[in-house]
Amino acid sequence: MIIDIAFDNPDSPHAGIEVLTFDELKPRLKSSVARRPSRLDFHQIMLVRDGEGTAMVDFVDYECVRGTLLHLRPGQVQRLPYGTAGHPADLDAVLLLFTPDYPPPLPPASPVLDGFGPVAWPLPPDTFGTFDRAVQELAAVYRSWHGAPATHAAGLDLTDALLRQLLGALLLRVAALSDPDVDHDAHATTADAYLAFRRELERSFATTRSVETYAARLGYAPRTLTRACQAATGRTAKQLLDARVSLEAQRLLAHTDQPVSAIARTLGFTEATNFGKFFARQAGLAPGDFRRAQR
Repeated sequence: MIIDIAFDNPDSPHAGIEVLTFDELKPRLKSSVARRPSRLDFHQIMLVRDGEGTAMVDFVDYECVRGTLLHLRPGQVQRLPYGTAGHPADLDAVLLLFTPDYPPPLPPASPVLDGFGPVAWPLPPDTFGTFDRAVQELAAVYRSWHGAPATHAAGLDLTDALLRQLLGALLLRVAALSDPDVDHDAHATTADAYLAFRRELERSFATTRSVETYAARLGYAPRTLTRACQAATGRTAKQLLDARVSLEAQRLLAHTDQPVSAIARTLGFTEATNFGKFFARQAGLAPGDFRRAQR
């Protein structure tokens, strides 16, 4: 079963951000949470400074070693980095946990926050040094904010504003990693169409798999949506649509005990046999075989 985890800063209940180390996080985890997949309603950025382990995000394993940067978005299913014995990994890592509305408005960073970019980057030494200094500065400012007396309201507000701006700067660096050669002005219209499609896809993938329907809702021609998706990802709108439905099916098969027929209905299939054929084309296994392989 997937464990849903809501943002909760135990030290500052009204804060929208928390900065901590992986070692500080581990004692807060129940053993069931540490071993089982979880789904967050907040962003989690982790920079690995030393050690090694393996993280799982949406059925893909990511090696965590010095220089690994991970970014999980709300709604993604993860298993925290673990070692060979199945226990939480021995990592020197800094984590930034923040709610979707905490960062300042930064249009160039919106593809990072919208949840459609890469999950992991192996940073080269120079880039790692830049990110390490950035997260350490965030950690230092966060500690000063957390340790300040509540009576110093003006100072707390200023520190909160500084945290937001430092986080924004970090997100811009992540956006540059995601797509270093993009001319944002030249591709603004294409990017807008792609992001609009992905947002609508998140809302409606379980009710329609028609690109024409999405295009009509968003006010684009189907061909425009397809060109925008290909420019952003190399895949057509239909391929992205089918991949999103398949991912949700994999999550439900692996992490719930719902019957295959119920999962088929949840995802908008009127017949379980049609769902089975669709899933086998996408995942290479029948739904039941996929479920058994994950258990």
